[in-house]
Amino acid sequence: MAMEIQRGWRICKGLMKNISLLSGYLFLVIAIITGITSNGFLKTTEGFTKINPTIFCITSIIVCIFCLSKAMTVIPVGFTYATYGALTITAVTLFGILKYNQTPNIYGLAGILLIIIGVILLNTLGKLK
Repeated sequence: MAMEIQRGWRICKGLMKNISLLSGYLFLVIAIITGITSNGFLKTTEGFTKINPTIFCITSIIVCIFCLSKAMTVIPVGFTYATYGALTITAVTLFGILKYNQTPNIYGLAGILLIIIGVILLNTLGKLK
């Protein structure tokens, strides 16, 4: 039984090692989506006192980190994390506006705009040596 589990683990490990750039970006998109859901619904846990929202948030952040780590195997770490962070921050801010009616002031909006511009510049003009 242990040999079968070990063989299955090696096969799974081999499949996850060799992923394409497209798969890396797919993992990044999944990481962004699960990061947004985890952070967006964090308020509903009420300080981790409600069990169902807590389980949902913990599960989604685990999936997020797993997908983020897989994306980083083929996409450079700086590009991956900058894109993930910026899009997650922007989307969670929009989520807060729509769900909780938490409108940022002009400086908050300017900051989000600068974050988005930074990610666009990094992904289009940023080059690795």
